[in-house]
Amino acid sequence: MSWFRRKRRASTAKNRFDTTHLEEFHATRHGVEAYVEPATTVTETTVMLIAHDGEWTRRRVDGVAAAFRLGSRLGIPVYEVAKVGYPQRMRDYNARRKLMERRDRDLPA
Repeated sequence: MSWFRRKRRASTAKNRFDTTHLEEFHATRHGVEAYVEPATTVTETTVMLIAHDGEWTRRRVDGVAAAFRLGSRLGIPVYEVAKVGYPQRMRDYNARRKLMERRDRDLPA
C-alpha cells in the first residue's frame, strides 16, 4: 500500500512543477489565453498557454476542471481546443519559427 502513496506524491510534485511553469509563462507575457487539450490514449489532459504573439507552452493538468481553475486563478480565458480549435496567431508563430530555423541552417558558418 505504501507504494501507491509514493506514486501519488510523485504525481503531485510533477503537477506542481507543471503549474509553476504555466504561471511563470503567464507572468512574463501578455495577452495569454489557455486552450485545454483533452486526454487521449497516449497523453494526459494538457493545457496550452498562448501569448499575444503566438508563442506557446504546453503542460499536463489534472483534467479539464483543473485547467478552468487555473485560468480562473490567473484571470485568463480558457477555451476547449476540440470546440474552438487553435488560434491563427499560434500557427503563424510556428511558421515563423520554422522559417527562421531553415534560414539559420542554410546560412554558411
